[in-house]
Amino acid sequence: MVLFFSVAVAVAFSTGCSGTSGDKHQVVAAFYPLAFAAEQVGGGKAVTNLTPPGAEPHDLELSPGDVRRVIDARLVVYLGRGFQPALERALDQRSGPSVDVLEGQSLASDPTGALDPHVWLDPIRFAAITRAIANALGDPAGAVPLVKKLAVLDTEFRRGLSQCTRAELVTTHAAFGYLAARYGLHQISLTGLAPEVEPSAAGLASLVREVERSGATTVFTEPLVSPRLAETVAREAGVTTATLNPIEGLTGAQLEAGDDYFSLMRANLVTLRKALGCR
Repeated sequence: MVLFFSVAVAVAFSTGCSGTSGDKHQVVAAFYPLAFAAEQVGGGKAVTNLTPPGAEPHDLELSPGDVRRVIDARLVVYLGRGFQPALERALDQRSGPSVDVLEGQSLASDPTGALDPHVWLDPIRFAAITRAIANALGDPAGAVPLVKKLAVLDTEFRRGLSQCTRAELVTTHAAFGYLAARYGLHQISLTGLAPEVEPSAAGLASLVREVERSGATTVFTEPLVSPRLAETVAREAGVTTATLNPIEGLTGAQLEAGDDYFSLMRANLVTLRKALGCR
């Protein structure tokens, strides 16, 4: 019995240590774009995406298991500045390394002073994020293939948006500011940086007038946000709607179809070229 008890304790201890060790080799990413980059540069390391498919990352809440994964991970990759407050609270309990991919980025702000975190929609800025993740993993060369692909994507956007009839980009929320700045477009946002904030009746009327004055022919909806506001503005302004993806997360259907950051960005380019009358 003593021998059996000793062996059982040893096995239990070994199992517990093994689980912890496995967690230490995990990379935990806040939401899809960061998980995608970590998978591409991680050299086979397992990556956990904290934001479930189809969920809006701004609204992320963590389960006790999620908090434990954050605490135990080898590396956590996240967007700071209050983008996901629940994750930042969990990071306060952590002693291991974490990478805030907004560090070192020159950020724009809205009229209220809120900083725009949507840096991944600019391929050049996303390349900088890729390098930061690779450096944190101790393998700077691991970023090279993804950075090269992002350079190709940047070239495609530059060429595809270089000769357009219109430059006004009417979006549901202000997620496309860096993309617009990179390629010479002007973003008009219906709700600002927070997609859940809706305007008053007077604000809605003002938005309709702004869309009419801009000459835009399209109001863009998003896959993870209700299209109701965009559809209302478009109807009142006499324009159409189309879907532009801020790539904050993938739906289950997109995952099943094999979509990724590049396929969605290229789909965005096709949508933009049509809406902006590009040649």
